[in-house]
Amino acid sequence: MLHAGWRCLLRAPVVGALALLVAAGLAACEATPPAAPAASSVAPPPAPAGTPGTGAPHQPDGQSFYVSDRTAAARRLTELRAQGRTAEAEAIARLAGAPSAHWLVGGDDRAAVEELSRAATAAGRTALFVAYNIPQRDCGSFAAGGAPDAASYRAWVDALSAGLADRRAWVVLEPDAVPHALDGCGPKGTDAAERYALLAYAVAELKRHPRVRVYLDAGNAGWAQDRTALVDALNRSGIGQADGFAVNVANFYGTEQSASYGAGLSAALGGKHFVIDTSRNGRGPLGSGAWCNPPGRAVGETPTERTGRPGVDAYLWVKIPGESDGDCGRGEPGAGQFWPDYALGLAAR
Repeated sequence: MLHAGWRCLLRAPVVGALALLVAAGLAACEATPPAAPAASSVAPPPAPAGTPGTGAPHQPDGQSFYVSDRTAAARRLTELRAQGRTAEAEAIARLAGAPSAHWLVGGDDRAAVEELSRAATAAGRTALFVAYNIPQRDCGSFAAGGAPDAASYRAWVDALSAGLADRRAWVVLEPDAVPHALDGCGPKGTDAAERYALLAYAVAELKRHPRVRVYLDAGNAGWAQDRTALVDALNRSGIGQADGFAVNVANFYGTEQSASYGAGLSAALGGKHFVIDTSRNGRGPLGSGAWCNPPGRAVGETPTERTGRPGVDAYLWVKIPGESDGDCGRGEPGAGQFWPDYALGLAAR
């Protein structure tokens, strides 16, 4: 859900640790859409981020989500320690020691799902995934792509479902897919109806497994949407069978603002619970339109199910802290690439 850019939103690239090309920047539309398509651009990284750890990485006390030892942050931590850069290593350890989502962006993702969920189960933890392969993904923007057609998407979802089997996992489903169907750049008419049907199919298939939780993406506090239309679209997309919805994916809106947005939407959905992406919201957004690697940002609350907020099931790091939103014209790495200097800033503030 996701991308490198805010087109009409606050986009934040999101790329999974194991994955192939992961989506890197999610969408988060602002009230006044820019001229460019309102897609949240999640641009796929040029190279795979690695596979989930099969060893036994340290799992922080009190943490229920799995912490992989194969993330870019974990590799950077090893490098810094080897170089004797203790202060920087201590900062990056904050990222490497916290669980973040693994993005599934198309292709043969079943093996990755099975491997990571098995590793999580062996550690007594829960695996966290983002499914991001809906046809016509990201409105043709940085993370354009997705499954070529409806049949291919259903087959891909079936493979993910088989890979999860009876193991515990949480899945954030298709960032931006519903909000984009309601803005100026997403599918319309029969294409939008097909998208809603595919999302409902994905929810139903994944929920065949009692230990799998599914949260359907529902945009963020800065993405102007008609509440009635959004609720209708979420209902058509299977929210009734899902465990809830996700807000602020790959964005910067503060936890308080995101919780308020989610609470209002929850009330309109009959009390559905939700999760908040806190991966980069420690200082809130820089300003309207500042979506591309904005300086001075910080990670937010560490992922946890103990939010202390009624209806908020968890704070999650859905977006991978430290991955670039893209080349914003200042010499940044491409979308989805781990950017050590930016990661250090997020972790140290």
